[in-house]
Amino acid sequence: MDDLLLSTAIAYVNAAPHLGHALEYVQTDVVARHARARGRRVHLLTGTDEHAAKNVQAAAAAAQSLDEFVAGNAARFRQLADRWELSYDDFIRTSTDPRHRPVVEELWRSCAASGDLYRSRYEGWYCAGCEEFRDGPCPEHDAPLRHVEEDNWFFRLSRHAPTIRALIDDGRLRIEPVERRNEVLGFLAGDVRDLSVSRPRDRAGNWGIPVPGDPEQLVYVWFDALANYISAPGLERWSAAARRSHVIGKGIVRFHAVIWPAILLSAGIDLPDELLVHDYVALGGRKIGKSLGNAVDPDVLIDRYGVDALRWWCAREVPRAGEAEFSEDRLVACANRDLAHGAGNLVQRVAVLADGIALVHDARHDIGGDAVLTLAERIDAAVGVLDLRRATQALVDAIAAVNRGIETEQPWKLPGRERAAVVSELVAATSLIAGELAPFVPGLAARARARLAAPGAGPPVFARL
Repeated sequence: MDDLLLSTAIAYVNAAPHLGHALEYVQTDVVARHARARGRRVHLLTGTDEHAAKNVQAAAAAAQSLDEFVAGNAARFRQLADRWELSYDDFIRTSTDPRHRPVVEELWRSCAASGDLYRSRYEGWYCAGCEEFRDGPCPEHDAPLRHVEEDNWFFRLSRHAPTIRALIDDGRLRIEPVERRNEVLGFLAGDVRDLSVSRPRDRAGNWGIPVPGDPEQLVYVWFDALANYISAPGLERWSAAARRSHVIGKGIVRFHAVIWPAILLSAGIDLPDELLVHDYVALGGRKIGKSLGNAVDPDVLIDRYGVDALRWWCAREVPRAGEAEFSEDRLVACANRDLAHGAGNLVQRVAVLADGIALVHDARHDIGGDAVLTLAERIDAAVGVLDLRRATQALVDAIAAVNRGIETEQPWKLPGRERAAVVSELVAATSLIAGELAPFVPGLAARARARLAAPGAGPPVFARL
């Protein structure tokens, strides 16, 4: 049984990935690596959401066949996950993975058997970017809404709203941070209307999973996509997991906090336990997005600055609630301050001091104080609510405390045994910090541990950018 079944959202493949996708990969990976380091069994799922009408439109604009276009962009997302060192256990493609369609169909049949699906006519304004009907302008996309009238299948979302609200109120469905929880509760306190969950085959570009028993209708892309959380691990693994956790962006909270639990309630399947919601990366005061034309290519950034600097920025600079303004100058300043002058400098100093020293492994010496002694506890509390800025601050505090300890103790002035004792404690404290750095910057942490295991002069574990 998995202690933690963890997932990113699966990404639309209507365009190449951008820095916002990398942010979610990094934040989810920190949660996964941290949990594994604490001895938990983790299964991390990611992938691509491919049955979207806008993928049909994007393929036509690119003058490519739909299969070729979708496969090409799916490969780019998998490459992004690999380059940014996402330690995923499974990667699902919803249009090609043989596990997926049967689960979507079974979910549909289960909801139908519960009396939660019915045919009706819909008239409203549709945002192609979100793939949903809206009551007003879309805050996520600049494109105008399109007026649509059509006959669709509907899901009785209104029936399940009171139950979902109770689950959130009593913490059985945890949403972090509280700002996003309150948004969901505000939505549930209003007029929750039933949801259109199919599209006519012709409007969906003949691209998607046919509604069971009604092949001229295709399953709505969000109903299809959300099912990946079960189709990839399988229902048995989903239900047996000790904890089921989704890491998602704030723009899709309602899909995961209301629609997904409602589908599962209708189908009689266990719900997720928590939603860990991150904010956006902004450029020039606007969210980075494919449709907004301000996407930052994450491959270019890695080529230029390396994965450690980028992963650290995603953890260190993005607040728990509120957007983070990205610039290369800010990236460089953050990496140099915390990784080159902070962690890297500490490892270099301690490795040089330990050269030729017979370390005393049971020595007792208070170097770094509470900043080191409580480091793991502080990181546990912060990562548990996806407050990675607070977690990285704990690391920065510990690094600074040990650096101050070196200046205070001045081990180079001490006689043999005293010097060995102090240096031994410096190595122990710095090794502990390196271990806690590993979920955030695994490459740098590995280099730091290697330097401390074979002390002496050598190249920096993180060179100044």
